[in-house]
Amino acid sequence: MQKLITILFILVSGHLFAQNQKTTVQEYIDMYKGLAMSEMQRTGVPASVTLAQGILESENGNGELVRKSNNHFGIKCKNTWTGNTVYYDDDARGECFRKYDTPEESFLDHSNFLKSSDRYSSLFSLDPSDYQGWSYGLKKAGYATNPRYPEILIRNIEKYTLQQYTQLVLEGKDINGGITSNPKVISDSSFEIINNEVVRLLKKTNRNGLKAIFVKKGFSLIAIATHFNISFSKLIENNDLLNDGMLEKDQWIYLEKKKKEGKQEFHIVEEGENIRDIAQFYGIQLSSIRHINKGMLDSLNIGDKIYLRKNVEQGKGQFAMSSVKIHKVQPKEGLYGISKKYNVTINDLKKWNHLDSDNLKVGQQLIISK
Repeated sequence: MQKLITILFILVSGHLFAQNQKTTVQEYIDMYKGLAMSEMQRTGVPASVTLAQGILESENGNGELVRKSNNHFGIKCKNTWTGNTVYYDDDARGECFRKYDTPEESFLDHSNFLKSSDRYSSLFSLDPSDYQGWSYGLKKAGYATNPRYPEILIRNIEKYTLQQYTQLVLEGKDINGGITSNPKVISDSSFEIINNEVVRLLKKTNRNGLKAIFVKKGFSLIAIATHFNISFSKLIENNDLLNDGMLEKDQWIYLEKKKKEGKQEFHIVEEGENIRDIAQFYGIQLSSIRHINKGMLDSLNIGDKIYLRKNVEQGKGQFAMSSVKIHKVQPKEGLYGISKKYNVTINDLKKWNHLDSDNLKVGQQLIISK
């Protein structure tokens, strides 16, 4: 009996300890500052205001509503909402609130909610750095009933220096201060430019039989998910992504799950490539390309042969990497000169290297023998 009491005490104590481990304001900021910046780039809602509202409405991510529904901004159902719902006591008992699968979806819907409503349209004519104007404007437009709502937002922005994240976006920089390729958000008219840029850049094509787009470094993943009406979490999963903010390099992004094999038989590693780069380029699941090339390490060498599909000649899909003869294109070199140098045909060079034209770049690596 005493053992049972001891076990129950440990379980209850553990539960109470877990309940007391609440997210601090700074932890909340660190978790969602990148998402707030991405949304500012996408819609023009200042990152500082988004974070301040999230801190207040969600109680730093600890509130009952956010734990039930991932609703970080206290947005109620309204008559236009067709998604999942949850009921919660707020201004009245049992009010209907929007429910999201992920925090990312909540941040995205918050931006859309403000941007698409005529009630908040005047806010987008303000300077994005005018957090005081935005705070009072939100209250005036009816976002919250608390008469001190603007003062609380302003206090949070100033106390936790949230304005720095708005400023980074205005300067075209990422969280770490690095330059991004995204246009600056300056006014409501600039949002239209950004949106047009999204449409212009995100042109679908077919790659390895999949719908895909080629996206530049610094582009917002949220913007991609929104533009193509794809679940944000699904987009991350489809592309084996670890970072859920902005892209860290130019790459192909797939709008559906990647395949287990590529169309080509193999790839020859070029300078600076890693196994994820290759999987993404050919539209192959990262786990599959690792399985096909069993024993392969992440640190690849120039000239290594990476198999993209099962090769029956090597037996049961278990392949080791092998090196092939590689030529690095020098200034003023062309296919004709290279073919003569190695006594191979131009057609073979094109076939082995999947070239669509005779144009070569200095430093480009060519397979000389298969």
